[in-house]
Amino acid sequence: MKFFNLLKKELSELLTAQTIVTLVIVTGMLMMLGNLMKSTIKEAVENEYTITLSDRDDTDFTHLLADTLEKSGATLKLVDTSGDDYSAVLREADADSLVIIPEGFTEKLENGERPEMISVSGMKSAAAMSNMTNSNSGAIGLISDCISSAFAAKAGLTAEQVELLQMPVTVTEQTVVKDKSAPIGAASIMSGIMMKNMILPIIVFILIMFTSNMLMGAISNEKIDKTLETLLSAPVSRTAILGAKMLAAAIIALLNAVVYMFGFSSFMSGATDSVSEEMGSKLVGQYISVDSALEKLGLTLGVGDYVLIGAQLFLTIMICLSISLMLGALVNDTKQSQTMMMPLMIMAMVPYLISMMADINSLPTAIRMVVYAIPFTHTFSAMNNIMFGNMPIFFGGLAYQFVVFVICMFFALRLFNSDKILTASLNFGQKSKFKKHSNADE
Repeated sequence: MKFFNLLKKELSELLTAQTIVTLVIVTGMLMMLGNLMKSTIKEAVENEYTITLSDRDDTDFTHLLADTLEKSGATLKLVDTSGDDYSAVLREADADSLVIIPEGFTEKLENGERPEMISVSGMKSAAAMSNMTNSNSGAIGLISDCISSAFAAKAGLTAEQVELLQMPVTVTEQTVVKDKSAPIGAASIMSGIMMKNMILPIIVFILIMFTSNMLMGAISNEKIDKTLETLLSAPVSRTAILGAKMLAAAIIALLNAVVYMFGFSSFMSGATDSVSEEMGSKLVGQYISVDSALEKLGLTLGVGDYVLIGAQLFLTIMICLSISLMLGALVNDTKQSQTMMMPLMIMAMVPYLISMMADINSLPTAIRMVVYAIPFTHTFSAMNNIMFGNMPIFFGGLAYQFVVFVICMFFALRLFNSDKILTASLNFGQKSKFKKHSNADE
């Protein structure tokens, strides 16, 4: 009963109104960003076949070219522009991007010369998402195809011959994962799983920073305010006090994990789902949708897989909490608690950056062993290992994390069950405030 009273006390101190409001705001922001990405990507896909065209040549050939573009399925907007001040031209056309067919275009074609087209794109910011809809590459490609078809027809080639010239070979793409294959390109598979694999590393990194700062701050503040000394003198075992603190922090951390996972999933699905929908509507021949290919290749995760990832995430949190407890006991003031975060931040930052840029299992053996020695690495690579069937590596990492947790808890219990929890400090050559007070009392 005393343990649960302690746990209730710790939870009430950690789960404040500010924490709840922050979680709600973060979730709302991530969901809003997900909807924004969905609408932006959908607009970009739609605008790929939307052409704003200024025909300054105004010949029968360019008129035929415009008709061919419309018949090919493009949405064509014809505007009249003049001059070389392209900022004024965009304002005149009331468009974000514009393709200009200059005067003499048809004449150069008839003379066997290579004419130019002018592609004007407005750029309003450096943000990638804001410039997705301003590219004229799709429009230029369609116009080039139409010109090639027109020349081929003029030369007396049939439609079948024109199609053979434009695409002389048929490429059939197959992606293989272990003993499974699917008729789809590897690039499509990578785009389908890349963003989903970004979710777990981001959440792990945030949780490591959050839980470390939370427990380290709680221990250091109690030590500085002398409330820890009062708590340890209460008729409750120190093991129960330590367990209540760590369990309360773990519960709050897991609550944050669930909320962040939901928020990031909404954010990522805003991009991946919209891309899958648009790509799926344009599939031809033998190719299948990205979602179907992922399922066929075994790159989807089931309930049991998420349970395994959750177990590894929980061990990561507990290791982080046990290390934070020991580091928090060495803090003399609030400023020093920020400095003590550095070891954990480095231990989290290294595998986080590596997992975002490369496959850890493909690194040279010496580097891989060093990286895997960091216990957090196994959680960052957990989803990738399960998805691609590297289960021995996953369970080996799980066992290693458990051993590290037991070792960290052993030293944390020894520290907490001794009086050093009240006097230990890392003062970098300065005398501990607690030792100063004890000397003054003598």
